[in-house]
Amino acid sequence: MVNTLKSLSKQIGALFLDAKSTQTTRPIYAVKGGKTGLQSLEERHQTWLKAQDFKTKRGNWALLPGEDGLDGVVFSMEDDDKDDEDTKDSNANALPAPLQLGSLPLRIPPGDYHYDWTPDSPDLAALAWALGSYEFKHYKSKGEKDKKSEKGGKNAKRLRLPEGASRDDVVALASSVWLARDLINTPANDMGPAELSRAVKNVAKYFEADCAITTGDALIEANFPLVHAVGRASTRAPSLIDLTWGKPKAPKITLVGKGICFDSGGLNIKPAGGMALMKKDMSGAATALALASMIMSAKLPVRLRLIIPAAENAISGSAYRPGDVLTSRAGTTVAIGNTDAEGRLVLADGLALADEDKPDYLFSFASLTGAARIALGASLPPVFSTDDALARALIDTGREVDDPVWQMPFWQPYDTLIDGRIADISNTAADALGGAITAALFLKRFVKSAKRYTHFDIYGWVSRAQAAKPIGGEPQCARAVFEYLQREFGRS
Repeated sequence: MVNTLKSLSKQIGALFLDAKSTQTTRPIYAVKGGKTGLQSLEERHQTWLKAQDFKTKRGNWALLPGEDGLDGVVFSMEDDDKDDEDTKDSNANALPAPLQLGSLPLRIPPGDYHYDWTPDSPDLAALAWALGSYEFKHYKSKGEKDKKSEKGGKNAKRLRLPEGASRDDVVALASSVWLARDLINTPANDMGPAELSRAVKNVAKYFEADCAITTGDALIEANFPLVHAVGRASTRAPSLIDLTWGKPKAPKITLVGKGICFDSGGLNIKPAGGMALMKKDMSGAATALALASMIMSAKLPVRLRLIIPAAENAISGSAYRPGDVLTSRAGTTVAIGNTDAEGRLVLADGLALADEDKPDYLFSFASLTGAARIALGASLPPVFSTDDALARALIDTGREVDDPVWQMPFWQPYDTLIDGRIADISNTAADALGGAITAALFLKRFVKSAKRYTHFDIYGWVSRAQAAKPIGGEPQCARAVFEYLQREFGRS
């Protein structure tokens, strides 16, 4: 059901008209907030918008009628009478989703009515158009797409590529995000460890990367005991996916993503409401794969490694139990306080493998704790890092590309809360408070040699539609990290 990067690139490329195209387009006017927000528009447009009681609130948009039908679209880049930095964070991504608009192709005209139009904005605006165009229709009986629109018919919803925007860069970024969204949105009956492995192999083939997959009982022989323990109760065998790309002597960037394809909670079973969205428990893996795709598309001069422990946390007679003591790849013994804290177990083996390579940057991505959502909500993932300067830089790049993160600490005084009584460590803390921090500290126990370790506790889902972010799966943090790495390493 999941599209390949090649097919996604074709779909996304069809969303744009070349700058030299002679096809008729209508303008998208971007206006700022406050009383003067609409004064840059023609008087007839101002009159129409006032009659519609249009408010200059970020994300608001309206169609502008003309003599021959649609005269254009106006959208607000910020709220009324607000002029603070937080309001401006996602201005460049505030384009209205094309699926909500009329069918005539549109353009972003240059001019003074564009507020805060920075050199990077053409790419971000085009990317926002592409991200806002995403739909997950694979299970609709009438078909996945409007074929006439997909093939670029005269009424296709398209945007003339803004001057200065790179089609290749925009399509590459959008394809990576769309791929991750497809993976997260796919129901668990069609997205188990084998299907996730296949998706990674397809990406590896696309970029001519190497990909090794260890499955089932072979995980025990290869010393991934925690991955095996978590996944052994399922009829679908767990796997450890290991992709490598780039020159061996280049700076080492390693990504580890939690690939729990469905989480029942195990013997500590979740209630029905807690299980409803558990197809997204592999969003960390999808995010790491999206980031890997971005890095390879940009040909960054790095040695990339992607590690995904993939499993289904199911219930059967072979399920691991509360009270069990398991030995990790690193040799650390883990007492199981709760089988529903399985994500940190599979990540422990993945991080131990990654750490053996002594990477320059080690990033982990996981929908790990509800405590992170209580602390910061669903759309602001916490970032934990052993390098404060790196964390601050990620906050800055996240703001700039509308992929926000916020720093939380590896608070060392809490580390004793995960000490085990009869084992080296427990997968649950002695205190329920500070759960996102103690989970991050658990992971950090398995990182000894990496120069910098950074962990993201993502939600991986959009519950309320936002500009460029439709309801459904979302690879949070991937674009923020990519922007940082692109600035750090540039292109080869």
